[in-house]
Amino acid sequence: MIALIQRVTDASVSVDNRVISKINQGLLILLGVEKTDDENTAEKLVDKVIAYRIFSDSEGKMNLNVKQISGEVLIVPQFTLVADTNKGLRPSFSSGAPPEQGKALFDKVVDIMHAKVDGVQKGQFGADMSVQLINDGPVTFWIQV
Repeated sequence: MIALIQRVTDASVSVDNRVISKINQGLLILLGVEKTDDENTAEKLVDKVIAYRIFSDSEGKMNLNVKQISGEVLIVPQFTLVADTNKGLRPSFSSGAPPEQGKALFDKVVDIMHAKVDGVQKGQFGADMSVQLINDGPVTFWIQV
């Protein structure tokens, strides 16, 4: 499972020109699910993302996690994160989870996150989404479990 996490001051997801989710300060998580992922992988990823210290403390150092700043979380499914780009000029998605597994594990990540963090929003699995954000820093990390 892959999460591209971005520290944001504002982020939203739109489908068909209609905003379906919006957060203020917190994390935008672009989530890719691989064939080998399961519920344990989802739990490990959520725990790591929640604990990841990427918010500034009073001294300007990245020492605080999303819960410590009472931040919000927006989780967006993005299957292109699992692309193999090592060969040729066209990505391969052979390691990506099939849609049923991907949706189930995306929903599981959202459920786990809801149980551990206030202010969780999500994108729409399988939809053509428009994602807008203000990346704070910019601060972006790739996490794979």
